[in-house]
Amino acid sequence: MIRLVLILLGFDYLRERARGMFWLGIAFLAAGVALFVDGLDSARFFPLELFAMLLLAAGVGTFVVAIVGAGGMRAMRIFKALSLCVAASLVLAGHHHGNFWLSMIFGTLFLVDGLLQCISASVVRFPRWRWAVGMGVLEILIAIFFYQPWPTHYAGTVPYALSMWLLFGGWSMVMLAYRAMRIPETATIESLMHGPRRRHGRVAPHEQRTAPPLWTADAEQAPVHKMTKTLLFPPPRDLPPETGADAAALTVHVWTPSGAGQPLRRRPLIDRYIAAVDASGAIWTGHAALQSPEGIYISFDPAEPLSRTPESVTQALRASVDNDVAGIFEPDYPSEAARRGESTARVYLRNYDAARLERFWHAWRADTTYNLTYRNCAVSVARALEAAVEGALLRRRGNRHTWGILLQVMLTPELWLAAQIRKRGKTMAWTPGLVRDYARALSLLVDSHGQAKSRWRLHLPVLKRLRAQRRQWRRDDGEGQAG
Repeated sequence: MIRLVLILLGFDYLRERARGMFWLGIAFLAAGVALFVDGLDSARFFPLELFAMLLLAAGVGTFVVAIVGAGGMRAMRIFKALSLCVAASLVLAGHHHGNFWLSMIFGTLFLVDGLLQCISASVVRFPRWRWAVGMGVLEILIAIFFYQPWPTHYAGTVPYALSMWLLFGGWSMVMLAYRAMRIPETATIESLMHGPRRRHGRVAPHEQRTAPPLWTADAEQAPVHKMTKTLLFPPPRDLPPETGADAAALTVHVWTPSGAGQPLRRRPLIDRYIAAVDASGAIWTGHAALQSPEGIYISFDPAEPLSRTPESVTQALRASVDNDVAGIFEPDYPSEAARRGESTARVYLRNYDAARLERFWHAWRADTTYNLTYRNCAVSVARALEAAVEGALLRRRGNRHTWGILLQVMLTPELWLAAQIRKRGKTMAWTPGLVRDYARALSLLVDSHGQAKSRWRLHLPVLKRLRAQRRQWRRDDGEGQAG
């Protein structure tokens, strides 16, 4: 989550506050250790009841806000509200039963996430997959710790959970701030998150003979040329009506596996996020592309169609050099639509940086190596999105570099959704289905359409209505007395 926050705030924000974030991360680590030790002592000092009341108040407030929301934001806020209320109720229930069920919930979440990460990393074998497996094993051990009653018979469940959040978040903050203080000023968040592509501890062979990595000064300082919208594709036809048909927006095109045009064996979640299997046994993974009003079109395919048999796809899942093949970038949407048909889903983002997107595109297209899991169409779009929205939240708030923005963003429920999707894409593989949901979550975070101009206006709609009603009552009372 910390990494996504820093992408949205931008490298300028991180570089300016790197030292402060480093010590803030140290403070998180120290607080996490203190909370964990207190949990081992049956939460003697942690104010459980006060914390539960705060959770309950946050849950009720979030539910009230969700009533006036819409779409994905409303659904996400309702989910957050229910989660907070359930957690608060279990804490207030206290004694053995409430703490027991709360511990079982936390343990199950860690267990499922850890197993999924271990299995996916072992299958895909992306760079640093051993580290991902190790983190998955750590999550499984944490799950076991939550499941068993030692040493406090579940009385320290809440401090344990908070300490885990502080420890993981603090460690990520420390490492990012440390790297930000050491890399050149011309670097970007994209380079900080990814760096050069490595395979089994070495830079992949094709990167030794292609353009410089994205983190070099040459890539960052590459000239940005304004392109006309008529080069590739006219403005999208189906923008939300409140923005107007001529509004500039990035368009994420997704051809879902279930829209392959073939009779499919229906598997709801697998069809959406991984692949679909047709009646003949062929596997369809879908496709993703990104188009900008400035004329950039990012759509990456293998130069020669890959075999769709289950055996071939299974063999190609491993993100190793021997599964690299030649790739090709599609020229424009009309050409691709003529071959694939119209995209089955579209997501629009308006708060983006065209210059950063073009710099990313100059570097990314220099390498035409395609890998089914590590460098595919969805990876291209996901990384292009992150380059384009870098610093979007600061742009929306007038480039005010304050600590309050960091805190405000971290309390946004849409951030949790986007962070979970990003984690799945990084530890498993980016797929068109994940890219679609990731783009939607980023749109909720960075775009102002469908949201109030001020965060406080969004968070206090009912109080504003009550104040307006009270003012009306006063006017009515005054008119009655005057008569």
